[in-house]
Amino acid sequence: MKIKQPEPFTFEAGPRAVLLLHGFTGHSADVRMLGRFLEKKGYTSHAPIFRGHGLPPEKLIESNPSEWWEDVQQAFTHLKNLGYQEIAVAGLSLGGVLGLKLSYSENLKAMIPMCAPMFFDNEQQLTAGFKHFSKGYKQLERKDDQIIEKELDKLMGESKPLFTQIGNLINDVKENVDTIYTPVMVVQARNDEMINTDSATYIYNQIESDVKEIRWYEQSGHVITLDKQKDQLHEDIYQFLESLDWEK
Repeated sequence: MKIKQPEPFTFEAGPRAVLLLHGFTGHSADVRMLGRFLEKKGYTSHAPIFRGHGLPPEKLIESNPSEWWEDVQQAFTHLKNLGYQEIAVAGLSLGGVLGLKLSYSENLKAMIPMCAPMFFDNEQQLTAGFKHFSKGYKQLERKDDQIIEKELDKLMGESKPLFTQIGNLINDVKENVDTIYTPVMVVQARNDEMINTDSATYIYNQIESDVKEIRWYEQSGHVITLDKQKDQLHEDIYQFLESLDWEK
């Protein structure tokens, strides 16, 4: 069975732009509803798809965090090339980590990390998440259960170097968040099953921004952009963006 591949999106609506970054094993659908919501509110948004994502798990583990960082930089440049001068970023999970990295690498209007890990004490959860994603993908391909289990065993062995690289990225960003001065709204799901929720408090405490806030969502899990409190999340993000001192 051929699985339809997701695509990046750009919703142009107004002079204020928001770069939307998906998480590990995810793709643009993770942030599409947020993009549509912001479009209705007059904000332009763009969501890339990191290399290897939206593809079979075998392709995902052929990519690496250095490539994903390049994809984020290219997406930021894409918005600049379209003429947007003021760009905020909202990133889910690993997208939040990459967004924080962009915050101390470029001049951003604001940063909204959503369920972004800062402690690599969660390799087991990340690995379990990757295995769950891989199994689901292969079930969509309608493969036999025995074949799936055999392929999963092979995948889990081959993915170990990638998880080491992801850990290195997280640790590198963690060591640099105290150099962030852009306005930040930290978003964290209370029922996050994937990461250590102390990450949110760490980000909030370490950033040097004069404008910063932290919001907890008591009924939400890790993929907060698609969970039961997504409408409240959308509204909170909009209100935070509206509170900023935009030129236009």
